[in-house]
Amino acid sequence: MLAKQLSVFLENKSGRLTEVTDILGKAKVNLSAMSIADNSDFGILRCIVSDPDKAYAELKRAGFAVKITDVIGFSCPNTPGALALVMKYLSDNGVFIEYMYSFANGDSANIVIRPTDLKSCEKILEDKKVDLIAASDLYKL
Repeated sequence: MLAKQLSVFLENKSGRLTEVTDILGKAKVNLSAMSIADNSDFGILRCIVSDPDKAYAELKRAGFAVKITDVIGFSCPNTPGALALVMKYLSDNGVFIEYMYSFANGDSANIVIRPTDLKSCEKILEDKKVDLIAASDLYKL
């Protein structure tokens, strides 16, 4: 179950993240999950939002470099070793994960991954009965 993730390229300067969150807030787009990776020149904000297409349009209109990428969301128990088991399913089948981020909510952990082979990854997770999160549900978390 593929979901849309926004990747927003930000200059490494004070206030850029504030601008993004302000634009999304004014557009009534909620952030469900996010991760920021940076290097010396810029950062990449990767986020799951309630309305990816609207967020994309608003951020583009404001002059941000932004793109939409497909990702996979799943949940697993928030217990030691649960994520390792799912990662083993994927690595045993040659699936490479470009990046991931997660957030726990009580007894459950929600994970967003970007594998190099989306279709193969999704099939493996389905076959192993991993609890995939529908895009519509991921956007509401």
